[in-house]
Amino acid sequence: MTGIQTILSVEDDKFLNKMLVDSLNRMGYQAHGVTTLEQAQEFLLKHEPSLVILDSKLPDGEGMELLPQLNEICPTILLTAYGSVKNAVEAMKGGCAEYLVKPIDLDELEMVVQRVLENAALRQDYQFCKRQMNRNLERNKIMVGQSPVLQDVHKLIQAVAPTDMSVLINGESGTGKELIARELHESSERSHRNFVALDCCTLQEKLFESELFGHERGSFTGADRQKKGLIEGAEGGTLFLDEIGEIEASIQAKLLRVLETGKFRRLGGTKDLTADVRILAATNRDLEQMSRTGEFRLDLYYRLSAFVIKVSPLRKRREDIPSLVQHFLENHSFSRRINKTVTETANKALLAYDWPGNIRELKNVVERAIILSGNKKSIYPEHLTFSSTPGSSSIGVQLNYDHEPTLEEIEKSYFQMLFEKYSGHRTKIAGILGISERHIYRLVKKYH
Repeated sequence: MTGIQTILSVEDDKFLNKMLVDSLNRMGYQAHGVTTLEQAQEFLLKHEPSLVILDSKLPDGEGMELLPQLNEICPTILLTAYGSVKNAVEAMKGGCAEYLVKPIDLDELEMVVQRVLENAALRQDYQFCKRQMNRNLERNKIMVGQSPVLQDVHKLIQAVAPTDMSVLINGESGTGKELIARELHESSERSHRNFVALDCCTLQEKLFESELFGHERGSFTGADRQKKGLIEGAEGGTLFLDEIGEIEASIQAKLLRVLETGKFRRLGGTKDLTADVRILAATNRDLEQMSRTGEFRLDLYYRLSAFVIKVSPLRKRREDIPSLVQHFLENHSFSRRINKTVTETANKALLAYDWPGNIRELKNVVERAIILSGNKKSIYPEHLTFSSTPGSSSIGVQLNYDHEPTLEEIEKSYFQMLFEKYSGHRTKIAGILGISERHIYRLVKKYH
């Protein structure tokens, strides 16, 4: 649900001003009235309205003098008793959203106010949607698979999505935490507004604060104009903070204030602004342990962990691998000249691998195999290239015996392990062992 929008009426006729304020309040807005430019400036120092209705002639100056400042904050409707095409053109060039001539018709006022606010929201949505269009192309990749653990995640999403509760999504890197956040947004009442994502580990502290909260003109070197942050960009929608365990302590405190009070300030600002946004967060770290050691605020952890969704790594939902592979075959972003299929031996190799990089790594392996297989219609094990990243669960050899083994026993165990891991692909096994394929056939026969 969106918050009540604030409207400021700047009109020197006290009777008309009161009539405008009363009418706007009855329409469901939170209206305030002032009668001079000076009073308007004082109001704007403490508040940030959604719309200003501005008289063109005021006791202490022209209403148009205020337009440059207002254009950075909100749309403006100009009121005048001197209606002319020339004045209208000047007002529009100055940045006015609409232009009304006195005397004011209240029905027309309601229609114009509604239209201006809707257009402002649409412009804001368009700007953020345009920036995130590439990410939104990934929308059709959400939640592929039918494994029991994935179905449990589905149930949690459907349970918490209709609420405005903050959700912490916990899982290894590459498991699709952002896709789950998008599913939460799409299944909520906020789905008609923006889903704004921010990777918390890619920006330095000052840049992160400016990106998240925005900044005022002059707040730091190079801040030559006011900038609205992602919290305002997600107005009425959802803000997703990826890898939240990486943020600095000072930002943690400010984020806690947003969660507790719904208020925030831009960098360098003095005005409390309202954050009508649902916050979702994700991490691959143990925030509970970090909060015990002081690396992460305990109170912020409690706020975020009111509802937790744990995402299983791909090695614990291997039954979803064939569905994911087929999905990546059908939805890759490059050439689709040939409809590829995966051979049974290649599929066995995919199922046998532990996927330390999870779904992200699987996607990369499949897309690389599509390229390496060239004009072939089928993908074979030799087209699969697995990671050799240090720390991967697929790296290293462990052979356990209850006695001191002979060389022949070690050879047999190691050969059997490779044979199972690479689904009997003799060329690949021969390359790993540094022997000929003919020797591989002898080993197969020797060890049955």
